[in-house]
Amino acid sequence: MTRFFLLTILATGLIHAQPPLPVKWEELTAPDFIAAIQKAKGTCLVPIGIIEKHGPHLPLGTDLFVARYGAVQAAEKEYAVVFPEYYQGQIFDGRHQPGTIAYSADLQLRLLQETTDEMARNGCKKIISVNGHGGNSSLLRYFAEMQLDKPRDYVVYGFSGGQRSTLPERPPGTPANRGHGGEQETGWIMVMRPDLVHIERAPSQSGKNWNRRGALPPGGFNALSFYANQPEHYQGDGSTATKAMGEFDMNNWVNQIVAVIRWVKADNVTQGLQDEFQEHAKHPLETKQPLGKAKQ
Repeated sequence: MTRFFLLTILATGLIHAQPPLPVKWEELTAPDFIAAIQKAKGTCLVPIGIIEKHGPHLPLGTDLFVARYGAVQAAEKEYAVVFPEYYQGQIFDGRHQPGTIAYSADLQLRLLQETTDEMARNGCKKIISVNGHGGNSSLLRYFAEMQLDKPRDYVVYGFSGGQRSTLPERPPGTPANRGHGGEQETGWIMVMRPDLVHIERAPSQSGKNWNRRGALPPGGFNALSFYANQPEHYQGDGSTATKAMGEFDMNNWVNQIVAVIRWVKADNVTQGLQDEFQEHAKHPLETKQPLGKAKQ
């Protein structure tokens, strides 16, 4: 083929560059999914949020939007495959508010386990949970620990809470107005789904700390802490939020997820350590212990 003929083909648009692979699992065709897993080096993200009230002015899916937005934006910078929105997390303390979806504890764990098992069966050998809901934090840490209950050919990683930027160059806000459904989360939704923000409704309920019980002693906790202080399931004041705050926070959030993806993709150690642990767990009496005379 002559150079002139090749240039003619390019000029007439008969040769097209292949479109980039989508990062969203559900947008990939079956053949493209194989290529995507290879390109991602087996690294996949599960964006985990929840369905619950976020003040009187934000959508029930706020945490879901935050988790998926961060995961997708990060995966487009450092390629990974992003699982569809996942909302079957922990939200028992929000059951008194309309629209909350709270699954039983055993179903939460079983469904998450079967989801990661199925992802691994499809080539996802490094699975990162990207958490957008504070109430999921303990659940996801416990779930990660659960992966040591038996040998697995994949590793579960997690990332939670990075969107709360405290960098000095962040646009000024009102710290007392932050919180659940408050200034920060309102700013985030202004970036992702401004059509769902009803800012005029933000002052219609109070997000103040009602302090109906008093603080527990240091280290103490129980399940009613949030309800005791925030019975409206609203914390802070969303009316002072700005899109500039949200953009700064979300860029920070995305960049932190990018860093996690890059670290996980380069991690060639953890799977081996996990396998080593399982071998030792079969014979705990054979593991090396400090030398010393045993008590009779």
